[in-house]
Amino acid sequence: MEPKFPHLLSFILLLFLLNPLSLLTHANSPNQPNTQKSSGIDFLKTLIGTRKGTTSKGISQLKKYLSHLGYMNSKNNTTLTHQIDDFFDDNLELAVKSYQTFFKLAVNGIMDANTVAKMSRPRCGVLNSFDLNRSHELYLRIPTLASHYTFFPGEPKWPPTKRSLTYSFPSGGPTDVSSSILHATQIWASVSPFRFSYTSNYDQADIKISFQYRDHGDGYPFDGPGGILAHAFAPSDGRLHFDGDEIWVDGVTPGAFDMQTVGLHELGHVLGLGHTTDTGAIMYAYIGDGLRKILGQDDINGIKALYQF
Repeated sequence: MEPKFPHLLSFILLLFLLNPLSLLTHANSPNQPNTQKSSGIDFLKTLIGTRKGTTSKGISQLKKYLSHLGYMNSKNNTTLTHQIDDFFDDNLELAVKSYQTFFKLAVNGIMDANTVAKMSRPRCGVLNSFDLNRSHELYLRIPTLASHYTFFPGEPKWPPTKRSLTYSFPSGGPTDVSSSILHATQIWASVSPFRFSYTSNYDQADIKISFQYRDHGDGYPFDGPGGILAHAFAPSDGRLHFDGDEIWVDGVTPGAFDMQTVGLHELGHVLGLGHTTDTGAIMYAYIGDGLRKILGQDDINGIKALYQF
């Protein structure tokens, strides 16, 4: 049957084609950001120039921040108590040097302008190839010259019998993110032995995707707008969390983060990939606003190396 309003339908289709970016309705609008919420990393700009031996307000927050990213580990509560004061000690200097090494900055242990600028950028909250149980000495795996990708310590992976993975969102959660996540799963499926399918059974899903806020009970709190955007857990945990305080979109919008890009990154962690030093790869820790990234060759090499296919 011919539609009764062909011109109206054509007009609606034209509007869609002219405006392909779909703002995810559950998140803050990029045109109306929530200016009442402060970022948890605003303290960093006050620390430029601090170094070992310095006592300055905000150093305790820096220690907590680097601890959450795995750069500072403690063997006991006494050491931890000392670590989170406002004194720039040996442990913090080691953590800053490890951070600078991984991101190819000048390795001086000082919170110089370049280091602060790098730390202030939005990023994933997954640790950079450190011991995840936090009970051992700091362990940093620097990639070899031949490759940039890394794996989680111990190289956990999904068992050979698990190549079809289901994913789901909690009941009552946003429904307008499914397209972005679907595309992200399709991209990984095209370069890996995995196949992904949606299930409405959240409790039984292999990959559980949700939006969380601040301290949400998994030991890795979010920090409000900017800073940590999302995090996921190594195989075969399956949890993938987005920071609900961020501005999320499906596409490229200045001041907002592309759900497909960040989802593609976090799914890489779900499959077992760590962060890479290759800035062009999807598994690079820092993810800018207003851009869409795809898989790089380093990402493909990493998943092939991990699962040997």
